[in-house]
Amino acid sequence: MADYEDPALPDPPPRTGQHPPDPPGPEPASRTADPAHRSTVRSLLRLWPYARQIRGRLAASIGSAVLAMFSVLGVSLVLGRIVDGPIAHHDLDALWPLIGLLLALGLAEAALFYTRRVILARPLAGLETAMRGDLFAKLQRLPISFHDRWGSGQLLSRATADMFTMRLFLTFPLVFLVVNSVMFLAGTALMFTQDWRLALIVLVPAVPLIALTRRFEDGYSGAARRAQDQNGDLATVIEESILGIRILKAFGRHRSMAERFRAQTRDLRRTELRKAGLLANLWAVIVGLPELALGCALAAGAYLVAHDELSAGTLVAFLSTALALRWPVESLGWLLAYANEAATATDRFFEVLDEPEPDDRGARQGAGGTTDGIRLTGVRFRYPDAPPGTPDLLQGVDLHIRSGETMALVGATGSGKTTLTALLPRLYEATAGSITLDGLDIRELSRQRLRELVAVAFEEPTLFSATVRENVLMGAPGAGPEQLRTALATAQADFVDRLPAGVDTEVGEQGLSLSGGQRQRLALARAVVGDPAFLVLDDPLSALDVHTEALVERALREVLGSTTALVVAHRPSTVLLADRVAVLADGRIEAVGTHQELLHGCARYRELMSGEAALATEGSTSR
Repeated sequence: MADYEDPALPDPPPRTGQHPPDPPGPEPASRTADPAHRSTVRSLLRLWPYARQIRGRLAASIGSAVLAMFSVLGVSLVLGRIVDGPIAHHDLDALWPLIGLLLALGLAEAALFYTRRVILARPLAGLETAMRGDLFAKLQRLPISFHDRWGSGQLLSRATADMFTMRLFLTFPLVFLVVNSVMFLAGTALMFTQDWRLALIVLVPAVPLIALTRRFEDGYSGAARRAQDQNGDLATVIEESILGIRILKAFGRHRSMAERFRAQTRDLRRTELRKAGLLANLWAVIVGLPELALGCALAAGAYLVAHDELSAGTLVAFLSTALALRWPVESLGWLLAYANEAATATDRFFEVLDEPEPDDRGARQGAGGTTDGIRLTGVRFRYPDAPPGTPDLLQGVDLHIRSGETMALVGATGSGKTTLTALLPRLYEATAGSITLDGLDIRELSRQRLRELVAVAFEEPTLFSATVRENVLMGAPGAGPEQLRTALATAQADFVDRLPAGVDTEVGEQGLSLSGGQRQRLALARAVVGDPAFLVLDDPLSALDVHTEALVERALREVLGSTTALVVAHRPSTVLLADRVAVLADGRIEAVGTHQELLHGCARYRELMSGEAALATEGSTSR
């Protein structure tokens, strides 16, 4: 009889995993959950809201496969009729119609299996697209604190390999878990109608097989999840190695990274071998016991035929039926294994979708009605993964930036300057206290509206695999060509004119085809292109040479004159862009004043500016 494994089905692909190395503090729930208490069926049922969209096609596919399986059982009945009829009575004329019926059943079987694949191919591709779209949209909505805890390689695996696993489960294993169950029940009933004694012999292995598959499922589920997690860790290592290839080569550390890669692949290999061992043990029993039972049934049937208690045709039909049930039984191990793979992939997919999102319901779409500028009152902050017992990073920041004023923020490395700037657009949520823009608490604004009002240029400029135009206009999608040119001029990004396609030049992944200073200037242009009401600049000139820095400063003065700005500064030249300066130390604002006032009245500020630089700046301004 034909083997009914789907010829188009590839071997299961490598799976990628989920979490990055766990941060300090409590482990994520997904890591600490006991696999023994996890239900494969419950996990797979979570796919129903998506599968419901194609339930008609899915039912038609299952129906086609069931009919194909029934055609196989029909073959066994026709074979029995041939043996007891034309062959037993040497009636060749009666043989040809039965052979034609066998041919028709075979063609019907092939056509029905072809129909099953065609019915599901397009809708399942659309289903996978919809699931991937939901995952990507969710990742965009989740807060920065979530992305701090999860490696990008881990998240990428959920949108690729895990998605493929779930789609393939709906294409083949789910269909045949249903079809093979129906096939087994129908075949068993048919065998009992043919001879109940032989049927009981064939069914003897069922009891130990049920116990074995239960034990297999418990062990394989944990191994499958571990392999997916390890694959995710491996994906992160590969991604970091590619993005950091310049550092690895510059410091000659490619061998140590290769050793790290090999160590993780060895761990993954051990887990995959454990999975293979579990599956091999199950298959050995699944294949061995039924074959032994079939041999016993054959011997008993031959005895019954010899004693005229059973016809030869009935024995042939019985054995054909039993052989037809080999695939449903032997495929049980692979189907269970893939079902567990799909269940763990589903768990990992929904771990992201189940993450709580920031709630913007009821938030306002407009700004405040006053011109109070930016005001921080009693602002405290600590990172969620900070070790217990450590003090908050920000311990009660009070600061008022008047409307239209530029405030420079200085402080020692690690004092929390960058973190403070991230609180204004709510990339992180303040632990306590309040932040207002023109008198309106930022928590009362929708995040979309808040980020339209507050533009940010980070110290580490991030560019995307897109054109210069697309990268800059991310700061204001509705900006026109004139605003784009003005922003590039403000950032002294005249180098764009020398690029092969000007503003339509692709900058490559992470913008690595540009220099650090060029990337920083494009990031600055992105921040100012929309003429934002509030501007946050995190050391925006750190990667510029002295000449370019002076040109950018001159252009920035015009931009800063029409907005309310907070500028993180490390050098006197940047500080001089500001109307006033705030010194951040020990989680609080220690002093606020002009550059000159702080040079004379704040020892910490003089220390931060460094003696020679501060004196030189003081001398130049006094002249």
